[in-house]
Amino acid sequence: MCGIALIISGVRFDLSSLFPNSPSPSSPESNQVHEPRLSVDDLKAALRRRGPNHLGSRKVFFQLKSIDSVEKEEYLSCLNVKSVGYNAPIGCCVPSVCFRNENQVKGLLSDLVIADYDNEEETKTEKEISSVSFTEIKKYYITSKVITTQDTTTMVTESDAELHFLGATLQLRGISPVLQPLVDTSGNLLVFNGEIFGGIDVGSDSNDTEILMRELEKCCSCDCHGHKRVCYCAENEGISVPELLSTIKGPYALIYWQARSKTIWFGRDAFGRRSLLVHWPTLDDSRFLLSSVSPPPSAEKSFGSIAANNNVEPHAVFKVSYGMGSLGYWEELSCGIYSICLDASKVNSQGNTQNLIGEVRKHEWRDTLLKKLIKWERNFVEPESGSIQYSVSLPAHKVLSVLRDSVMHRTTLNTLFQRRLDGTRAQKLAPIALLFSGGLDSMILAALTDQCLDANYEIDLLNVSFDGQFAPDRISARAGLKELQRIAPSRRWRLVEIDADLSCLTFETQHVMSLINPANTYMDLNIGIALWLAASGEGWVDEEACNLGKGYNRLKFKSEAKILLVGSGADEQCAGYSRHRTKYRMGGWHALEEEMKLDMQRIWKRNLGRDDRCIADNGKEARFPFLDEDVIRTLLEIPLWEIAELDLPVGRGDKKILREVARLLGLEEAAVQPKRAIQFGSRIARESNRKNFGSNRAANQASAGSVVIHEPTN
Repeated sequence: MCGIALIISGVRFDLSSLFPNSPSPSSPESNQVHEPRLSVDDLKAALRRRGPNHLGSRKVFFQLKSIDSVEKEEYLSCLNVKSVGYNAPIGCCVPSVCFRNENQVKGLLSDLVIADYDNEEETKTEKEISSVSFTEIKKYYITSKVITTQDTTTMVTESDAELHFLGATLQLRGISPVLQPLVDTSGNLLVFNGEIFGGIDVGSDSNDTEILMRELEKCCSCDCHGHKRVCYCAENEGISVPELLSTIKGPYALIYWQARSKTIWFGRDAFGRRSLLVHWPTLDDSRFLLSSVSPPPSAEKSFGSIAANNNVEPHAVFKVSYGMGSLGYWEELSCGIYSICLDASKVNSQGNTQNLIGEVRKHEWRDTLLKKLIKWERNFVEPESGSIQYSVSLPAHKVLSVLRDSVMHRTTLNTLFQRRLDGTRAQKLAPIALLFSGGLDSMILAALTDQCLDANYEIDLLNVSFDGQFAPDRISARAGLKELQRIAPSRRWRLVEIDADLSCLTFETQHVMSLINPANTYMDLNIGIALWLAASGEGWVDEEACNLGKGYNRLKFKSEAKILLVGSGADEQCAGYSRHRTKYRMGGWHALEEEMKLDMQRIWKRNLGRDDRCIADNGKEARFPFLDEDVIRTLLEIPLWEIAELDLPVGRGDKKILREVARLLGLEEAAVQPKRAIQFGSRIARESNRKNFGSNRAANQASAGSVVIHEPTN
């Protein structure tokens, strides 16, 4: 896992393909620059919490040079056409033909340098011949240099634009240290936050980021694929970047600098399982930023004293100072692959100043099967009269098999996990933990983890409560522990009970508010706090209960597991929410299916980015077995009436297919557990309602869950 970020300075952005009404990069209002309010040091600190093993930084500096100021031979030498033109101004984002033949390039550039384009008719003729817009190319070309941050002192004043890459690593795969950002011999640069579980072969002792870097280097340096354009580099260089990324199975967010085409590629997987926030250039801050997380301000700790001195809620002070007061600064990047082509043919001249133009585009996924999953369309929705019904056990067996494979992918340990830093065997290390409520989803994941993980390892079950031993999730977690001990008596299970008091979480609340940003409701904050505390793994363990004893010996404990399995996606795909039952009663099977589709297609924005940021802030990686591509595909292949039967009572008809899976695993008690969201099962919602609305009744009247945390009026 990695915390990744990119800061682009000195570039004017063409956003017209994404936002048709955005101002052009040459318009006066887009040229205003104000003092940036985001500190790079704050950003680094936030990223380091996600990746405590290593924080790396690289910069790419650009200089715009006028062709008129150099000789033709010097210009041609800068193109380095034999190595596919690192400095070529003919970026493949613009032309309709991709030139990669050295003689072609030299011939065209020879005409380019000597041609007179003041005549409109001659320019038009040249465009028709070459299919390349050369009107501005004759004026400028780009040179770039990749250097470490420590070496940037002399370059800062000389550069016209720069890319600043940051990568903070929590290494979970591979036997050798991998320090991000990665730079290869061709000058390409990658920061990657993800796990590759399929599509690209990653050996048990290999690292995802290194393997992906090698595959990206083989990619075509243009985007002609899929656009019905001739590509002269396809035979030698293979598929395009979007085609390669479309093959990956697993969660990821990445930023990749492709030196040959002067193109920045960035994006997140099709379901948004890894956070990636974007700041589009504004009048307040003209930089373009990508980041795994919204950083809190460097003066965060001072806000508590400000609140105390002014009799103001601490979270309100924090909100005004940075967090919620910065609404609109960050937004969740929608799922997909994007590119920014830095094109010398579009240099923006303002008096004596020249600004490089970056054209931002979004690309279609290229994998047919992936496109089907994104559409989330099911063939069998409503049972026909007299139709043959499937055996209940057959679909359940299919789901159990694919879920077991998903958990296996996410719990398989390589050499890195099996040894401590000092090289000694870690027999009792618990490398895997589960966000554990004792409910249906977490019990299934726990039972499957037991089947997939070596018996020598302990498994931590992390349970958070805001009402001590009386919260519903604490009660069901203790009951769930006993059932797991019954079906897997040889496994050492460790229930970590994390107790919290919301009234005492002043600075923690401030911090979580920055993590959930741009989410901004009380429900988001409640869920975020519960997840953040649970992921910390710091609580109490009843040693007697964990060892099947009947005593009570509660000891302080902190889980060191770096991987946290989470049940996200189960309710969305299997009709687990109460609103699903309401939709079914109002509109039948098709209304239910449409509501479930809506949930799946917005889960990246409503849930996953927020959850990833809150969990990863503890140096833990969230993994979502129910959102594995093969699990999603299998559930869509099963008729909806086998997934859920909402005419049956709660605890039976909702998530019917998963209840059958639980029974196949021997989890009879878990199979009838009702659905409880973490904010209700942990009782943080009740405590939040009392604190912010005075009572649960007042909160219900105000629909507290969806209420936006507004700035105070005083």
